[in-house]
Amino acid sequence: MADELFPRARTEIGPGAVHLPDWLAPEEQLRLVEACRQWAKPPAGLRLVRTPGGGTMTARQFGLGWHWFPYGYARSAVDGDGAPVKPMPPFLADLGRSAAEAAGYGGEEAYDIALVNFYDADARMGMHRDSDEKSGAPVVSLSLGDTCVFRFGNPKTRTKPYTDIELRSGDLVVFGGPSRLSYHGVPRVLPGTAPPALGLTGRLNITLRVSGLREEGS
Repeated sequence: MADELFPRARTEIGPGAVHLPDWLAPEEQLRLVEACRQWAKPPAGLRLVRTPGGGTMTARQFGLGWHWFPYGYARSAVDGDGAPVKPMPPFLADLGRSAAEAAGYGGEEAYDIALVNFYDADARMGMHRDSDEKSGAPVVSLSLGDTCVFRFGNPKTRTKPYTDIELRSGDLVVFGGPSRLSYHGVPRVLPGTAPPALGLTGRLNITLRVSGLREEGS
């Protein structure tokens, strides 16, 4: 918040994992929220994700570039309406590279996946690892809308040690290197904390990744 007595500082939350508060300017946040509203429409739009055990994730999701499903990637919404996934927008790929560079990485990564999760007031995300990619490039996570509690752990276990931080609208988290496969999750969303100018009820998380995947036959 602009009126805070002490601005929030860049923080290392793990080896190779960095939290950069207020990284996105308000106008950039609004552009992304408006874009997400369009991307979330069918075909291959926002959907409920069903787990192999028969459960349903409380955060709803859609993908750009590649479609994620438990536990793999496809070029179509294989566990949704079956439609081809929407392309990865070049400006999002550029944003991923800029974010990686801001966190101290090379900034040369070819980001070709965007996974967008929408959290309402009751949504959560259990501790998990982003391990379905073939690339070890750092993961870029952008927060929009309501503040959440973000839990960042370690590569070995879903349990402690972990660190809880607040992620507000515009915050950036990048994790790579020794923390690339660290467990992380969202135990709580704080309703009603989104900047009013966004016109957003809930939280959007845009996660940018490098797939390292090849098309069949290539």
